[in-house]
Amino acid sequence: MIRSGVPEPQIAYQPNHYLCKRAPGPLVLDGRVDKPFWSDAEWTADFVDIEGDLRPKPAKRTRVKMLWDDDYFYFAAELIEDQIWATLTERDSVIFHDNDFEIFIDPDGDSHLYYEFEINALNTVWDLLLPKPYRDGGPAVNGWDIAGLRTAVHIDGELNRPQADNRMWSIEVALPWSSLKECAPEGRRPAKGEFWRVNFSRVEWRAEIRDGEYRKVLDPGTGKPFPEDNWVWSPMGLVNMHYPELWGYVAFADEEGPASFALPPDERVKWELRRLYYKERNYCEAHGSFTDDLRLLTGGEALEIEPVIETTRSMFQIAAPSSDGTAVYCIREDGKLWKEPIR
Repeated sequence: MIRSGVPEPQIAYQPNHYLCKRAPGPLVLDGRVDKPFWSDAEWTADFVDIEGDLRPKPAKRTRVKMLWDDDYFYFAAELIEDQIWATLTERDSVIFHDNDFEIFIDPDGDSHLYYEFEINALNTVWDLLLPKPYRDGGPAVNGWDIAGLRTAVHIDGELNRPQADNRMWSIEVALPWSSLKECAPEGRRPAKGEFWRVNFSRVEWRAEIRDGEYRKVLDPGTGKPFPEDNWVWSPMGLVNMHYPELWGYVAFADEEGPASFALPPDERVKWELRRLYYKERNYCEAHGSFTDDLRLLTGGEALEIEPVIETTRSMFQIAAPSSDGTAVYCIREDGKLWKEPIR
């Protein structure tokens, strides 16, 4: 039985969105983002702290471009940096122990079966599949690899040389649909007009120069490194990337459109169900069982949906109609969210 609570994000539901255009041709990866392949792709908004407005803006700029074609989902990232360093060289190392750049992708937006990818300035990668977020029981599948993955890193400065004139490092990543479609709706790549849930994170450690090398700054009180900064594209409202429901929306377009992205009304229905999932899990942690009394969960707070709650001692399911009334969305105790047609 799941009895653990779920921290509620301290943020309004306003995930960022991005219109991902078709690539102009094949990508020759060298890590540079200042070339014709990327010229028609827009930059995302600059990254913010993972907690959003609860924390100061990042001291160093990070931004991303995306494109797609029939074979790949392409990413380019630019990370302004005066301390360019990395230590990990073995694939599937815990890359965020270095400064890194991370990509998170949930193809169907149900918060289960999603991908995480991390890369450092040495072009060392960690790719993994998560059947569920850690809050819902996880764990990650480290043995899963992205077959056909292509990556490159460009250093504008010098790697691991503190005396160098460092300006930034940039990344190119090509993720093949042949791997990504494993967890995608209908087992296929996206079509024009569809969207996937995506987010990015930059991990930045405090570093200093000791004995001519970069070293993490240690907290005198603990003797351990100070906690890292986490800078992201779409803010999470808490220090945890594994809330896929808060990731951004990447809509796939071509020369025929769509020309813009508007949040579908059903996404608000899903969010209201997710809020009740948080509250139900937290109620169980406090009281030892789930409840079907909506007032006990919300304290009288108004909702945008009219949910139906069913519980047992060890499980719950909450349902609410879609915005057009043709289907019902459901969520259960492990966070799985799905849609059922009304017969």
